[in-house]
Formats: sequence, structure tokens, C-alpha cells
Amino acid sequence: MTRKARIRAALVTAAALATAVTATVGVSAASPEQDSKPTKKQIAALFDDWNAALQTGDPEKVTERYADDAVLLPTVSNKIRTDHAGIEDYFEHFLENKPVGKKIETIVNVLDKNSAIDTGLYEFTLTDPDTGAQRVVEARYTYEYEKRGGEWLIVNHHSSMMPEG
Repeated sequence: MTRKARIRAALVTAAALATAVTATVGVSAASPEQDSKPTKKQIAALFDDWNAALQTGDPEKVTERYADDAVLLPTVSNKIRTDHAGIEDYFEHFLENKPVGKKIETIVNVLDKNSAIDTGLYEFTLTDPDTGAQRVVEARYTYEYEKRGGEWLIVNHHSSMMPEG
């Protein structure tokens, strides 16, 4: 066997071993997507996912969008929520009004590949469960997101009604 052939055989063997080890231990090389910062559009779209969770009427589905240690300063409650039980409790009551959110203005700051802030103005159309009457609540918002375990989660959500209106 020539020197070139031995080197080629060694490289093929090394590649096969690397593939076997990767498959055995579940290690994978980071893709360019994992190493790059998200776009502002991708971060802004996280609101759409959250709003879609609201439309399910299921407080647990909404709460799943929040990290375990998230903080929620909600629009229509004076109580700060600092755990999943508190956040879910808020949404149990908020969802009774069948909220439909709509962004009016958004400003996204992508901090790095694992964190971003989306802040701006939005409005919610709320429907009274007894009368069916609708009202629109305008509010300011801030969502702070972190990518944890490959998933974008809300770690801080502040929403407050507009003081003038």
C-alpha cells in the first residue's frame, strides 16, 4: 500500500469513528443557524406565537411561552407574577375576556444569539363574557426573550395601559 493510500484509509477510518461517536453520544456540530443572531423579524414574530396561544383560550398554552423564572407585570392586574402558577392564574382570568392582541408599534433589539427585547405599543380587543360587549385596551409592552434549551422563552413581560387615551 502506498503512503497516499495509507493516509486516505486512515482519514476514512477517522471519519467513520467520528460519525460513530457522534451517533452514540448524540453530539452534533453547531449549525450556522445556532451560532447566528436572530433577525428582528424573527423576534417580532414571537409575539404572533404568543398571541396564537391566547387564541386557544388555554392558560397553560400561554404560560408555556414563559421561562420557569419569568416575571410578568400584567396589564389588568396590580399583582406581579413571578412563577408559572402565578402567570397561569393571571391568564385564567384574562382569557375569560377572549383577548385578541394587535401590535401598533414595535421596536426590537437583538442583544446576542440568545437574548432580545421587543418593546412598543399594542392593543387588545376584549369581549365581556356576560354581555358580549367589546372594548379596546391600548397598552405599552416589553417582552424580554432568552433562548433556553433551543427555545425562545419570555423571561420578563411588562404591559401597562396607556396613561393618556
